[in-house]
Amino acid sequence: MATTIQQQPTDPFQTGSLTNVDGVLVGHHQRSGRGWQTGTTAVIVPNGAVAAVDVRGGGPGTRETDALDARNLVDRIHAICLTGGSAYGLAAADGVMAYLEHRQLGVPVGPHPYEVVPVVPTAVIFDLGRGGSFANRPGPAFGERAARSACAGGVRRGAVGAGTGARAGGLQGGVGMASTTLKLGGTVITISAIAVVNASGSVIDPTSGLPWQSHGFLRKPTGDERRALAIATAPAVPPPLNTTIGIVATDANLSRPETGRLAQSAHDGLARAIRPAHSLMDGDTIFGLATTQRDLPATSNGILRDAMSRAALLNQLFAASADVFAAACTDAVLTARTIGVAPAYRDVCPSAFRALAT
Repeated sequence: MATTIQQQPTDPFQTGSLTNVDGVLVGHHQRSGRGWQTGTTAVIVPNGAVAAVDVRGGGPGTRETDALDARNLVDRIHAICLTGGSAYGLAAADGVMAYLEHRQLGVPVGPHPYEVVPVVPTAVIFDLGRGGSFANRPGPAFGERAARSACAGGVRRGAVGAGTGARAGGLQGGVGMASTTLKLGGTVITISAIAVVNASGSVIDPTSGLPWQSHGFLRKPTGDERRALAIATAPAVPPPLNTTIGIVATDANLSRPETGRLAQSAHDGLARAIRPAHSLMDGDTIFGLATTQRDLPATSNGILRDAMSRAALLNQLFAASADVFAAACTDAVLTARTIGVAPAYRDVCPSAFRALAT
């Protein structure tokens, strides 16, 4: 079954939101200027969700990923933290933990409601020094403010939150989102993604000057713009330290191993949208979330061999995971604005966006 990525009629680059999955909230906090260019994005799930992770890059920075192993104790979590600051930025998760503890959300460890230990899986991007000062990076206050601002609507994208100091193949990177729905039997399932694109690879095809996953919405940049783009995206020597991180969420009732496959499939979308991907200079990490609100259609006596078997339904879900993550990666670069040294794609190639008015 083919999926159609959600597009807004007035701006085809606004491709849905992670919050299209009911019960998933997103918040950002960032600083730029006066030596700062970094931030944190918190994804809050007040009712909890099954979670998993798949790490592909050669230089990841993560926290609490072992807790998501299906062989281990924690079966539901209430937040994921995506942040700048490289390994230093992992401290932002402390602020998210404080926010959850205040709301008595976490793993129960005692007889009282306040006796909880929040588990906050976290992944970081490398953006140290991009605002001018190496010492300016997210800490607990960033995580708590991002968590407090988490909401279900009007979530910003582009060079905000964890994407504030991001770069993508020499361009300003950022936060992108996308969403789609699948009709499986009589059940409508939502699959959404958020990506923080800080890649050593490029989202842009150097030949056409268009994103690898452009969906036909952009017009080819002018010759002068393509030449400027080639200069802006010329390979850096030495190669930069980068990472693309993100989340794919669904309201489907998935097990922990199935949620792991959801995250694994999203890496296929990452590799479509960013080329090359998963290098030793990247820490590419994708989390999967399943809020378990919607059961997949029942199979025939549990036998996985007919066209509507659970395996066949899951394959459609996993294919959609790749599609939305590819769209989210593209969305991150298309919606970013120049805020530092690295130029934004929309500022280098403005003519590509004139198709919006036609």
